[in-house]
Amino acid sequence: MSRVVLRAVLVMLAWLTLGQFSYAELTIEITQGVDNPTRIAVVPFGWKGTGALPEDIGQIVAADLMRSGQFVALERTNMLSLPSQRKDVFFRDWRVLEQEYLLIGEVTQISPSAGYKVQYELYDVYKQSRIFGEMVTGGATKLRDVAHRISDKIYENLTGVRGAFSTRVLYVTANRLGDGKDRFQLQLADADGYRAQTILESYEPILSPDWSPDAKKIAYVSFESRRPAIYIQDLVTGQREKIPSFRGMNSAPSWSPDGKTLAMVLSKDGNPELYLMDIATRRLTRLTHHFGIDTEPSWAADGKSLVFTSSRGGQPQIYRLTLATGAVKRLTFEGDYNARGRLSKDGRFLLMVHRREGIFHIAVKDLVRDDLRILTQTKLDESPSIAPNGSMVIYATNYDNKGILAAVSIDGRVKFRLPSKHGNVREPSWSPY
Repeated sequence: MSRVVLRAVLVMLAWLTLGQFSYAELTIEITQGVDNPTRIAVVPFGWKGTGALPEDIGQIVAADLMRSGQFVALERTNMLSLPSQRKDVFFRDWRVLEQEYLLIGEVTQISPSAGYKVQYELYDVYKQSRIFGEMVTGGATKLRDVAHRISDKIYENLTGVRGAFSTRVLYVTANRLGDGKDRFQLQLADADGYRAQTILESYEPILSPDWSPDAKKIAYVSFESRRPAIYIQDLVTGQREKIPSFRGMNSAPSWSPDGKTLAMVLSKDGNPELYLMDIATRRLTRLTHHFGIDTEPSWAADGKSLVFTSSRGGQPQIYRLTLATGAVKRLTFEGDYNARGRLSKDGRFLLMVHRREGIFHIAVKDLVRDDLRILTQTKLDESPSIAPNGSMVIYATNYDNKGILAAVSIDGRVKFRLPSKHGNVREPSWSPY
């Protein structure tokens, strides 16, 4: 059998043995990437075990890297061979295909109880050198986690920025029922939309989900008692508790970076104001005292200040409150509406909902250069949430008359949509590491 024919047979066999894999609640549609993305070949991982490979690790990694907009993965049908070990790699084949990097790997079934061993290696095609590799283990349900870990390591090695493929997102779906009611679900999924699970289901609205800094708990607003109330829920045990609720508005919970305090909005004294609640003692501290509406608090990464939206200047604008002094400083001046501010981890960039010519977009302000840029061209954009590595922003928008999630890079060069198979989607929140 000739070498070319042998390679064709190997490619066909790999496709036949991929088996059935899980589907995503959210699907990824990349709409814009960087110019001259890095070219990488992610070969289907070899399989040493019985039955079908539980997860297509290579496909997950390729999809992760493509979603970043920084990479373009070689189509499998264009591959000349499918090596899973170094001895089977012929670098000239990958150079002919103009690939810069090559990922190969192999999954070995240790035993039904002990799970799987995954070995992989990343190569520089033109230098013909190994960049890194490792061996990791995991059960069948953890193979997607292993794949995302591989993506994270590749991304960090080749871009210098920590990957965020192993993170998760919270979001709220709304489905119109036959009797005219809506069913709301608070959903938790991998960053690529897979393994979606329902955290809470209600016939009343669910709003403002926010992650604790260790990603083990969440806070959110639920109207299940017909009045807004803030809940804290443990993601491992499912246990949840309603924190003390007050007359009027109870909204916009935001975890402090040390996980000990919740910022929130209460109108118990007649006007929406910012408060801090010590989670252990439930002690309240009022932060703002103004006749304007103060809302949407969000912490700076150092825990020393908050940004928030206020109408105290006549129109919604974003302000910073320094906790040590109580001093308030206005941050946005361009445009008649700026809200839902979120700071990047380094504190340099302020993400927001910005209205221009009557249309709501996601915008970013460089607080060092005092420069504001529009990142999106869609309409009715809302609820921006920043990835923990600061590279991407997920937000809610409308597409084909349906509420969906979308994402854009902080520089505006990479964009993709995450339409849902079921219902309208709103209120995204990207997890910390």
